[in-house]
Amino acid sequence: MPEYTPTEGNLQARKEFQDMKFGMFIHWGVYSVLADGEWVMFIKKIQADNYERLADFFNPQDYDPEEWVKLAKAAGMKYITITTRHHDSFSMFDTDASDFNIVDATPYGKDPLKALAEACKKEGIKLNFYYSLLDWKREDYKVGKKGDKEAWEKYVSFMKKQLTELLTNYGEIGMIWFDGHWDQKQADWKYNEIYSLIHELSPNTLIANNHHIQPIAGEDVQTFERDLPGENHGGYSDGVQVSRLPLESCATMAGKWGYSIYDKKFKSTKKLIHFLVNAAGKNGNLLLNVGPMPNGKIQPEFVDTLSEIGEWTGTYGESIYGTRGGVINSQEWGTITKKDKTLYVHVLDAPTEPYVFIPELKEKVKSVTSFDGGIKIRFKQVTEGLFLYTGALDADRIDTIYKIETR
Repeated sequence: MPEYTPTEGNLQARKEFQDMKFGMFIHWGVYSVLADGEWVMFIKKIQADNYERLADFFNPQDYDPEEWVKLAKAAGMKYITITTRHHDSFSMFDTDASDFNIVDATPYGKDPLKALAEACKKEGIKLNFYYSLLDWKREDYKVGKKGDKEAWEKYVSFMKKQLTELLTNYGEIGMIWFDGHWDQKQADWKYNEIYSLIHELSPNTLIANNHHIQPIAGEDVQTFERDLPGENHGGYSDGVQVSRLPLESCATMAGKWGYSIYDKKFKSTKKLIHFLVNAAGKNGNLLLNVGPMPNGKIQPEFVDTLSEIGEWTGTYGESIYGTRGGVINSQEWGTITKKDKTLYVHVLDAPTEPYVFIPELKEKVKSVTSFDGGIKIRFKQVTEGLFLYTGALDADRIDTIYKIETR
């Protein structure tokens, strides 16, 4: 990869992205008709010509982009990242590069991304586009994967044409979010050409790549799938080190990314808020996924949970938005976020002792109060760290927050 020097606008976009902290991931495509997740074509071994027929049944008449955007905004989300084309090759936008798209191949016949872009602009929500690098349906990808250079060049040209459409037909796009590199780890994905094209068309647009390796030149954000930065519980980040780029963790609200009628692994509101807080404590964002139904509606379980998360962010958002993390390593009791000279201590799991110990805190502490400032908290700062004498804490609370003012 050639050297990459971000523009001033790009660097500013990185900062704004870090300030946002919370976004909505949307996995939506023709696969939703089968209601068995976004990998159904691959897992069920559906032949491409049979899979094409799904388009005849995809007619999301209940799709209301303003409803989606308002749901995200009410939950405290500041941006939306939506799948424009997933691994099944179906394009969720009006494209001249393929007939297998929602405008040309379905009875719906409209471009949902155009309407979503307008709704996001109206509500002040940043719009990002997910784009799949791999393709289970196209012959040029399949043949190119086997070593045919001409087919591979054709496939790369196809991707470049679609990326050009996405970056020129929908207003300002905050980020292109790539996925699928892991299907061919040794392939020449032509990132020098693809990334240069994005930088040329839209210099302020950020680039993220869910490739499960160290960031490479040209990328602006490091992503972690189903995990917090620096952790590998999900098995996707083995050996990957946390970089100095802006960080983002993506996670599901249930099990699958795409809509599944069988998926009952719903995460609790408390668990998801803890994910958001812990991500912020590690200096990262949380991109939380919904998989809309084929009719265009977001299932009520997700709507209810997002509403509950919104109640929390509406009250405690000050301790998340615009903050930075990495103040201390994560503790058994929780984590810390920072904004200027204010530290926000997030006690997620109440300790059995009547105090919270913060190790290796170097800042000189001036005062400690409850989050709303109504209660002063006694503290003692020693060489090893800081004791907060909180008394017994309610173990059922989602997050008990203290504000530390430093000198």
